[in-house]
Amino acid sequence: MSHQRVDSRGIAAKLQPTFQGSNHHLRTLALLLFNRKIFPASENISSSLLPINHSNRRKRPVDTNSHNQNPRLLNVGCGQRFHSSWTNVDLEPADRSVTKHDITQGLPCETGSYDGIYHSHVLEHLDPDDGIRLLDECHRVLKPGGVLRIVVPNLERIAKLYLEYHTKAWASEPGAAINYNWMKLELLDQLVRTHSGGRMGKYMSSDDIRNSGFVQTRVGAELSRCQKHAPANEAANESRKKKWKLFRSNSRTKLARWFVRRLMGKKGLRAFDEGMFRNCGEIHRWMYDRYSLREMCLQRGFIKFRVKSATDSGIEDYASYQLDAEGSSILKPDSLFVECRKPMVAGEFYKNAA
Repeated sequence: MSHQRVDSRGIAAKLQPTFQGSNHHLRTLALLLFNRKIFPASENISSSLLPINHSNRRKRPVDTNSHNQNPRLLNVGCGQRFHSSWTNVDLEPADRSVTKHDITQGLPCETGSYDGIYHSHVLEHLDPDDGIRLLDECHRVLKPGGVLRIVVPNLERIAKLYLEYHTKAWASEPGAAINYNWMKLELLDQLVRTHSGGRMGKYMSSDDIRNSGFVQTRVGAELSRCQKHAPANEAANESRKKKWKLFRSNSRTKLARWFVRRLMGKKGLRAFDEGMFRNCGEIHRWMYDRYSLREMCLQRGFIKFRVKSATDSGIEDYASYQLDAEGSSILKPDSLFVECRKPMVAGEFYKNAA
């Protein structure tokens, strides 16, 4: 299904004739809603739909002077996994030490100020164009020779496993069908889900998972957290639920939902709620493999693109930060780990692009 951005002013203009005469109050509500007075940009739940304001992106720099660590490292969209030696940035900070910032507005850092930048399972949540702008910002913020480390779900591996178990299930091999069903979920669910957790969350939370060993090789400790309701998982779930409840209880949202139901009925209200959920940041808006990611990085001016492991990195002493692995345990085994560098000098790109 194709999801396109909506021109709210255009919608308001089309609706305007509908509310002439006795329904003046509904017309007023329509104009307020669709001219973004009900949802001003600062309160919009969707971060990935906001354009980057290049004129303002350097006016609120992160205070990096308090970090005396060398090298200087930046974790973009850190979520609940971050290290105190890094500058950590996220739209919804999990800790007071994390800087709150919408990364689609650019990175709040000075040009050429960091030796390394890392973002894990962030890029796939952005529209492709926003993803390109994020890479451009990483290139700007990195020092010459600096390392960009990217972690995303590995589309190539997912697709291969899906086809492998599809072939085995078609041939009626024992145990293949249940692994095929999981791989289909892994491929599609986070692209199409309409509620938090989706079908994958429901499956992992069930008491009887016949292929738990296989699923654990794909999602790691996340499976155990879902089944045992560990504090970290409960905190994440409660955070998502709280965010959605706050959104639903917001007075402006209540007014908007009342208006949508009055105008379009129950089906329209369900569509409105689904659209707002899909803009909350949980779904995947794109997927990447090593080839598409390499081409994307090279086109943005990076060089020396390499596929890495969870602990191998050009960032000095990277494994000690435990961002991708704890000892031999990979936190997200379904991931693709890659790194590239900003050229040291002008013209180096053409000599060392690959």
